[in-house]
Amino acid sequence: MKKVAVLQSNYIPWKGYFDIINDVDTFVFYDEVQYTKNDWRNRNQIKTANGLKWLTLPCGYDLTRKIYEVEIKNEIRWAKDHYNLMCQNYRKSPFFDRYKDFLSHVYLEKTWKYLYELNRYIITTISQDFLGIKTTFVDSREFETSGQKHEKLLNLVKANLGESGGIYVSGPAAKDYIAEKDYTDAGIEIVWKDYSGYPEYPQPHGDFCHSVSVFDLLFNTGEEAPHYIWGWRKNTNHGEVT
Repeated sequence: MKKVAVLQSNYIPWKGYFDIINDVDTFVFYDEVQYTKNDWRNRNQIKTANGLKWLTLPCGYDLTRKIYEVEIKNEIRWAKDHYNLMCQNYRKSPFFDRYKDFLSHVYLEKTWKYLYELNRYIITTISQDFLGIKTTFVDSREFETSGQKHEKLLNLVKANLGESGGIYVSGPAAKDYIAEKDYTDAGIEIVWKDYSGYPEYPQPHGDFCHSVSVFDLLFNTGEEAPHYIWGWRKNTNHGEVT
């Protein structure tokens, strides 16, 4: 049965984001919704010797924009700052050098006008090149869907699953606004993603933290990263094995 997930593009997201991507056949970037400031869309955290550190993209404070309309400001400065912060805090991690060329490409060689373009590039590259995920990525704007909020999301899921229905994998926060009966009536089963149980891995700078950027996992575990995102479930009874 076909599986689909729908999420906004986030900046260097945590491992759970990639867990959902790996769960599904099609992952829909849904960036035609309202932009919210100081959210995962334009910032995330890394670990430092002085505690958690936010890496924030300067995107302005206009909340009338859709995510795909948001431009990044002060392009050269933020890119160098984020690159230097990751180098300073992870250069001693065992697999940092494996990903340093990618960091240089993203932050020092390329230029980015729009937030969603940067986010999607990082997400798709990490998924396909570093985690070996085979999921298909699509843009919600490729589909003609009507309605607002809940109705539009449901129609977007329908458009991706087709008439035969299937499974919609969603983060647990969506329980606050999704009318599950509407999905059931449309032949769609909702699977609520369970983020609990992730195993810890060797991580620098004090107490372990799960919620940091996926770069933390890559720098510290290298090619073993998929095990710490979904592979560990093969040896447990926790969650769905995909």
